[in-house]
Amino acid sequence: MYNDQNRKIRIEELLSENKSVQLHPIGYSMYPLIVPERDEVIISPLRNHKIRRGDVLLYKRKSGKFVLHRVYKIRGDSLFFVGDNESEIEGPLNISQVYGIMSSFYHNGRLYRSKNPFYIISYNVWLFLLPFRKPISSFIHNLKNRH
Repeated sequence: MYNDQNRKIRIEELLSENKSVQLHPIGYSMYPLIVPERDEVIISPLRNHKIRRGDVLLYKRKSGKFVLHRVYKIRGDSLFFVGDNESEIEGPLNISQVYGIMSSFYHNGRLYRSKNPFYIISYNVWLFLLPFRKPISSFIHNLKNRH
């Protein structure tokens, strides 16, 4: 999620001018892909990109808050999203609420492109495991707390 009120207008402006923006997202909804205060994302305008399941999009909720989540499913002009660290699906949202797409990201200081085959395989497996995310997360959390 991205919620810096002072920079929000500039983000919209830059993306509408077909410029990319680099952001430090906050919150853990996209963990472990994006770790707050460590990782960065590069958001590019959609241009002529055909939105697909698995794309990470920057959209604005009706509350005005920007969110960066993964597309779970598409039904006509309606999009349904889920964070990588969440099991609740958000939607339907209209495509008009989308401002940009994550084209690449810095994870632990290393740049990854969203079209990287390993990344694509990873997120498809993670999307498939959506019904099992809560037990998986609990198991990992318990393992971490033991050490």
